[in-house]
Amino acid sequence: MNKSILVFGGGKIGRSFIGQLFSRAGYEVVFSDVDKALVDELNRRHSYPVIIKSDSGDETLTVSNVRAIYGSEENVVGEVAKASIIATSVGKNVLGKIIPSIAKGLLRRYELYGDAPIDIIIAENMREAAAFMRSQFALTLPPEFPFDSLTGLVETSIGKMVPLMTAEDLSKDPLAVFAEPYNTLIVDRKGFRASIPDVKGLAAKDNIAAWVDRKSFIHNLGHATAAYFGNYRYPAAVYMYEVLQDAEVYAFTHSVMLQAADALLAEYPSDFTMPELEAHIDDLLERFQNRALKDTVYRVGQDRPRKLAPDDRFMGAIRLAEKHSLPCNLIVEAMHYAFTFSATDENGMRSAADIRFDEEISNGERLNGARSNG
Repeated sequence: MNKSILVFGGGKIGRSFIGQLFSRAGYEVVFSDVDKALVDELNRRHSYPVIIKSDSGDETLTVSNVRAIYGSEENVVGEVAKASIIATSVGKNVLGKIIPSIAKGLLRRYELYGDAPIDIIIAENMREAAAFMRSQFALTLPPEFPFDSLTGLVETSIGKMVPLMTAEDLSKDPLAVFAEPYNTLIVDRKGFRASIPDVKGLAAKDNIAAWVDRKSFIHNLGHATAAYFGNYRYPAAVYMYEVLQDAEVYAFTHSVMLQAADALLAEYPSDFTMPELEAHIDDLLERFQNRALKDTVYRVGQDRPRKLAPDDRFMGAIRLAEKHSLPCNLIVEAMHYAFTFSATDENGMRSAADIRFDEEISNGERLNGARSNG
């Protein structure tokens, strides 16, 4: 088998992060996507640029040894059978849809190579991702297939920030993707069935749940807090660095993140120390203010139905604080500002999810649903 990684999803994280890390480690990178224009262009050029944005200037990394397949079952089965490792970066709503094809590929692989394990890096921002995927595979694979011994489900903590690109940026190069310098992919050491790849940037952790929660309840929570409170104070502001220039926005965001850190430390006392979490918060707030990245308030705050979900950044942190009888008043206040969020994209449009969210709130649908769920 070739030293190759099959990446489901040729979007921003798939290209700027997963593909980039493994290409630099000598892997052939094969993307599976349903965007035919993207697939065709990747196969025409066999490379693409990742433009690292920082205040010290742009740096362009060329990701080479690349090809792509259209994500049909026929194509996927053959690629799964011969890949060295697999990664997904499609989003929770799509993840379940690609599993039947992967399952058939695992069966083909078993026929061809027998007991040759393969690992699936789940590059998704979701809690308990491995359990979700395992339940989906159980619906598709025959019960006698030795799934647990041959298939590693490797959860991750995705901390890399990748901004939306404008139409003007995309018109210059449809394959280019912008990203921040941060380049560490935290992975679950215990999830691997084959050996952990020798890839610079992979950081294996024993208790991945702690690191997934750190990402959600500090990074994601802080980012969204700055977007929502910043938009509340400065509705016309476009970029995250603009709202964080305000001392009140910065201080409130910092306080919310510290309150969540207290809950995180209570839950995972063996994995973190408060000085480590405080240093992480300071580093994140500096990264949030990356002017060159031009990360927008719209991107960070949009899609509130997902970001206000029961297990996501706000409610998840609130529940964790309540579990340990710790205060969560600042997190609740930060969540409150999400209900006033009105940021728009470069064309002056709000996201469809946010428009529906406001309509449901106006009609009392979400509030009634919340009451019925306790």
